[in-house]
Amino acid sequence: MGDAPSPGPVPPLAPVDVVGLHGGQWYGARAEEALRRAEVLIGARRQLDLLPADLAGEAVELWGRLDEVLDLAERRRRAGQRVCILAAGDPGFFGLTRLASGRFGPDGLRVHPAPSSVALAFARVGVNWDDAVVASAHGRPLEPAVGTVMGHAKVAVLVSPDQPPEALGRALVEAGCGPRLVAVCSRLGEMDEVVTRTDLAGLAAGRFDPLSVVVLRAPEPEDVAVTTGGPGMGLAWGLPEADFEHRASRSGAGAGSERGMITKAEVRAVALGKLGLPPAGVLWDLGTGSGSVAAECARLRPGLSVYAVDSDPEAVSLARRNTAGLAVTVVEGRAPACLGSLPDPDRVFVGGGGTEVLEAALDRLRPGGVTVATYARLDRAGAAAARLGSVVQLSVARGSPLADGIRLRAENPVFVCWGPDR
Repeated sequence: MGDAPSPGPVPPLAPVDVVGLHGGQWYGARAEEALRRAEVLIGARRQLDLLPADLAGEAVELWGRLDEVLDLAERRRRAGQRVCILAAGDPGFFGLTRLASGRFGPDGLRVHPAPSSVALAFARVGVNWDDAVVASAHGRPLEPAVGTVMGHAKVAVLVSPDQPPEALGRALVEAGCGPRLVAVCSRLGEMDEVVTRTDLAGLAAGRFDPLSVVVLRAPEPEDVAVTTGGPGMGLAWGLPEADFEHRASRSGAGAGSERGMITKAEVRAVALGKLGLPPAGVLWDLGTGSGSVAAECARLRPGLSVYAVDSDPEAVSLARRNTAGLAVTVVEGRAPACLGSLPDPDRVFVGGGGTEVLEAALDRLRPGGVTVATYARLDRAGAAAARLGSVVQLSVARGSPLADGIRLRAENPVFVCWGPDR
């Protein structure tokens, strides 16, 4: 009796195909080939219903728990069937690719993406997104997404039934987020796609489809009036003191905001330059006085959340009038004791107070942040310069008319300190 023939090599298992769809539409010839060769098509009912009727594969409705989808795909694959899983958009973007590649390995998986929901959302808004930040509140706490929106000028947030768009809006309003241009992009790529444009108040008050991407953009300076002449007059800072309500300075006082004084226009211009205002984030103006610095920061960068702090009730009243209509929260209280309830800052301007105020600001400053402080007293300026790393003294002489010409009238010298050094 002869030896039994040895079995031949076991044929390799076919890879699992994952095909991204929008409105039943796939992208590319290889995606179509995967759909037409599949013996098993696994997806949500709304995806299966939109596929062409001439696809031969068995349609299996299963979605929600990705581990169950992958378990079924693995069983059918081991049974020798060609398996295709239907996904929404790009499955490699907050999708099932991460889990599927861990289950099947790089040789056991072929992914055929469609455009991601974020790419479609920005396309509908009509702006580029190569400088955008993406945050997800899908199966995750909402707080990190709120922090991302607060700190960046252009953000897309993936929401969910547990964290719908309006919950994001309420959380942003409660956090004191600066103005945002908002677009809620729902059911992207589907026949019932809807794009709703609104602002943070409208986002918080509305009711939206939880299957959405929320695009939030900080307004650019050209979107608001940034000069005394109104919109269209160009970008300007270091505005004249006459543009703000303020009390007259006392003889011998400095250029800061003590006793309701206003930071001089030239000093303000230098301080704003040293602050390097980001498009979004949180700014503290400590010892705000008339609120002129806070007002200019909010005009130049409407996406900032600005907090103007002063302990003088009259100064607080002036600051509120000078910042009316801007994204500025005026806080009556004495720093540093009143700072505990404020969000950590990305930028700080210290226009009043001693070194303890500066230290409190630096303790809370976010990584990469900048603090600018102005002083009339040399001792305070020296201490601040040692702490921050940089100082300049400004001596300004303003022209005033004479009968036969102009004379120069010197203002009190001011020290501007900034840092920390990086």
